[in-house]
Amino acid sequence: MFPDVETRARVDNGAGPMSEADFFDFCSQNSDLRIERDANGEIIIMPPTGGETSYRNCKLSARLNIWAERDGRGDAFDSNGEFLLPNGAARSPDASWVLKTRLDRLTREEKRRFIPLCPDFVVELVSPSDRLSRVKAKMREWMENGAPLGWLIDADSRIVYVYRPGQDAEELVNVDHVAGEGPVDGFRLELGDIWEGL
Repeated sequence: MFPDVETRARVDNGAGPMSEADFFDFCSQNSDLRIERDANGEIIIMPPTGGETSYRNCKLSARLNIWAERDGRGDAFDSNGEFLLPNGAARSPDASWVLKTRLDRLTREEKRRFIPLCPDFVVELVSPSDRLSRVKAKMREWMENGAPLGWLIDADSRIVYVYRPGQDAEELVNVDHVAGEGPVDGFRLELGDIWEGL
């Protein structure tokens, strides 16, 4: 594992925490950075991913999107999509999925900015620059903010942690696939090349 290189800072325009519009503008003006915000308003700047993590994430996002298009009930998002959570955090999962009926309630402007809802399904990949404890805390945050299902994939350890609200994470060790349930019932993620990496 590389040392933790995530940077945290309080950004304030002199009038208190940034509004949602100001935060969106701040991220747009710094589009070369991967930026999130925690529930306390602290800005988190994350390093870009390495090649292997990018490869794994591409496989994951592509498979979720192919299934979503075939299934038709919801839309998939890649790691560039940011969501505004009820607790005030702004987070970007590595892959996510949202029911179309929920997206249909949003205005066109809301859809063009950071989406003001918690996804119905989120997936996070552990990268070499991540601390597992922080990614697990992020998964708990997704659940606490309304996600019915989440997967945390630690490819180097070949473990998938399955998160459900109000329950301890279930550990699936060295499995060849993981099957969706609840909102993404019918989705099946084959893990062979994700385990293998580059």
